[in-house]
Amino acid sequence: MVLLPPCVPDMCGKDFRATLKKPSPNYPHKTKKYRLVPAFTIQAMQKNTKVIPPPKCSVFDPLPPKSTMFRSCYQRGEFPVCIEFTTYGKRLNWKVPIEKLDFHHYLPMFFDGLAEPTYPFSFIVEQGINDLVTKGSYKILPVVPQLIIPIKNALATKRPNVICHALRCVQMIVTGCDKVGEALVPYYRQILPTLNLFKNRNTNIGSNIDHTASRGENVADMIEDTLQILERYGGPDAFINIKYMIPTYESCVMN
Repeated sequence: MVLLPPCVPDMCGKDFRATLKKPSPNYPHKTKKYRLVPAFTIQAMQKNTKVIPPPKCSVFDPLPPKSTMFRSCYQRGEFPVCIEFTTYGKRLNWKVPIEKLDFHHYLPMFFDGLAEPTYPFSFIVEQGINDLVTKGSYKILPVVPQLIIPIKNALATKRPNVICHALRCVQMIVTGCDKVGEALVPYYRQILPTLNLFKNRNTNIGSNIDHTASRGENVADMIEDTLQILERYGGPDAFINIKYMIPTYESCVMN
């Protein structure tokens, strides 16, 4: 007598019923369409809706480059300067004595070129401002109100190299000219908002070496140095005005 194995079905009733709910592979599965609605509205609580995430503010994104008046004037040959290559490197060759220049015309034009990130404009601007401060520092104080908008426009580009370039030039006029630091105090509300944004913009690189700090291209370090210079040369009202615009700043004089 031969015993046959018991008859066991390949699929139980529960599994069979589960397969009935699955879509057939021969027919495309129809996905349920949702209506896209903006975030933080009454429509977000309705049925069959999908909330669109709010857009990013992109507060640290640099602005697109724009052509400045300095570039246009330089290309037309309105500046009495040219780049001279010597055995010691590059320098600016002035065609007229610097003491005879009209600072009310040329100095704001040079500061307008702070927004230019490319060579040779960046070199001409920084070296030209350095020469004007060195040989005509007594003429800079009356021109300070005309320099605020060019400085503000250069910082508003949010480009690290442009911000460092502009801060170096601000340090030149503050340390190289008398009373300029005190004259800038009423204009802190135009200059300091961008510095407050990038003050702690440091990158954690661990045990590696940050070579931008030695070259003066680290934005956070340049901002800290500039704020300390503004406090030292800005008089008794400098710290309270800096603290109002940048709450995280700590005094380098009182401490």
